[in-house]
Amino acid sequence: MSRKPVPAQSGDRSRTEVVFDKPQLMAQLFGEFDQNLLLLESRLGVYITARGNRVGLEGRAEAVAEARDVLQGLYNRIVRGERVDPGLIDAVIAMSAEPTLAGIIQADAGGAPQIMIRTRKKTIVPRTIAQQHYMRELLNHDIIFALGPAGTGKTYIAVAQAVAQLITGSVQRLILSRPAVEAGEKLGFLPGDMKEKVDPYLRPLYDALNDCLPAEQVERRIASGEIEIAPIAFMRGRTLADAFIILDEAQNTTPAQMKMFLTRFGENSRMVVCGDPKQTDLPGGMNASGLNDAVGRLEGVDGLSICRFGAGDVVRHPIVGRIVEAYEGVDA
Repeated sequence: MSRKPVPAQSGDRSRTEVVFDKPQLMAQLFGEFDQNLLLLESRLGVYITARGNRVGLEGRAEAVAEARDVLQGLYNRIVRGERVDPGLIDAVIAMSAEPTLAGIIQADAGGAPQIMIRTRKKTIVPRTIAQQHYMRELLNHDIIFALGPAGTGKTYIAVAQAVAQLITGSVQRLILSRPAVEAGEKLGFLPGDMKEKVDPYLRPLYDALNDCLPAEQVERRIASGEIEIAPIAFMRGRTLADAFIILDEAQNTTPAQMKMFLTRFGENSRMVVCGDPKQTDLPGGMNASGLNDAVGRLEGVDGLSICRFGAGDVVRHPIVGRIVEAYEGVDA
């Protein structure tokens, strides 16, 4: 990849070269037809030339320094076995704007991330500063509220941590729940037994489980009761001990349901409550969201942590983050 740089209109220009010690990884770093480098050019406003394991950067001094850090961060992730895609590139660029990126780069230099979650099928590492904080809180607090828009990894990371703790024996079972509330549409009568009726509402939890465990293990553990996936109504009257408990789409609970769920907490358990306070699907006439009510009452309670995500933490297609920002602007 080699193109003549276009002179900058203003500001100090800088040139630097980054040399990587594993030439065999350059194809992954650069991407097919250098698409990863082209994306970096468009995102950061720098010009990149690549020859072998040497990458030249030219542009404004600040942009060149940022591009160098982002390239190093991507390279370190490839060394760990991660696959570079546009979502990861955007996530690392977003992290580069944080003052803690230098510490992350230094920690990555030895080939090991600061924090990770290992499951049977994959190893999950944080893609944003908020995810990094969230993964730490999952280790250090009994009850964690994860608040933010879709696509920020709230439920996925919680399920991965739950699976990891089940595998290591830290907990004896996983309990995954969510309200059976339709997202703004009436589905009418659903055929089948109770499981068949509620499974469509719980499908995102199944998807996350199947991404962390082989399908046969998921089925076997569900059959044995090690993994339970059920609507929140099924939690009433129980005490959930020795368990990792996740409530998804918590914004669709009422305050009474949320209080009922939180008070199920038992010995040697961990509970994660995930939801987007701005996306409530409760039918008209029902009480205010139980998620908003709980956060207002419980913030600052010892042993409880609240992790907040924003549009910049979306790790799906980059356009999802822009859509979230547009809708948040309307709400504001």
